[in-house]
Amino acid sequence: MRASIRRAVGGLAVVLAGCSGPSGGLQAVDHGRAVAGAGHVEAAEIKVLSAGAVRAIVTALAPAFEKETGLKVAMTFGTVGVVRQKLATEHVDVVIMSDTALDEAIKQGRVEAASRTDIARTGIGVAVREGAFKPDISTSGALKQALLATKSLTYVDPAQGGTSGIHFAGVLQRLGIADAVKAKTTLVPGGYPAELVARGEVEMVVHQISEILPVKGVTLVGPLPRDVQKITTYSAGVPAKAEMIEAAHAFIAFLASPSAKPKFAAAGLDYKE
Repeated sequence: MRASIRRAVGGLAVVLAGCSGPSGGLQAVDHGRAVAGAGHVEAAEIKVLSAGAVRAIVTALAPAFEKETGLKVAMTFGTVGVVRQKLATEHVDVVIMSDTALDEAIKQGRVEAASRTDIARTGIGVAVREGAFKPDISTSGALKQALLATKSLTYVDPAQGGTSGIHFAGVLQRLGIADAVKAKTTLVPGGYPAELVARGEVEMVVHQISEILPVKGVTLVGPLPRDVQKITTYSAGVPAKAEMIEAAHAFIAFLASPSAKPKFAAAGLDYKE
């Protein structure tokens, strides 16, 4: 894996080295590190735009990639809806979002089809504050009763385009309790709504499992029952307007490498029914 990353970044180094000139600017490159002017060292930067479901693991893995390659990884996270909007207006080198959203972006010509790589798979779960009673959610009927019984509830606002928020709003409609829980529900624009539970502001959260596990002070009750569950695959790709193309491919290969799989699993990103 290290050799493949170095080969990819090596291609980038050759391109950058070709930009050197007598008037200053880039003079030498070592695995993506550019020496500019009088000894000033500046690391080349990969811009990553990603759905929040993989935020914890991508943030945790990036330092190892930076150490191996000498590149810097700048990351921006948001709901899939936000990622779609930013991809249309901003130049980034790697985009990570749900596979359906990425496929749509490929059809629109915004992402290279050949770069598409599945990197994670997660489901939606329910969590409560650490030490609190864990309700039965093993069936859709039990889940319905748990949602009706809880004093307060939080999830991502569907209007923000978040995968879990859109799906769970549909689940509430399907269970026939959307109106019954509306008054006790706090909608959040994105991020980690489980933090409200950890602070004791809300009693229950429903969100992607991979965005519940990183939050200290909450306990995962379990995944939604199979008949109301939504499994989402998250995929990475290189946008058509990417500037750090070779490095972007290397970063995606790093995330999809066998050595990274156990870390994704520990982060709740290898969901199996």
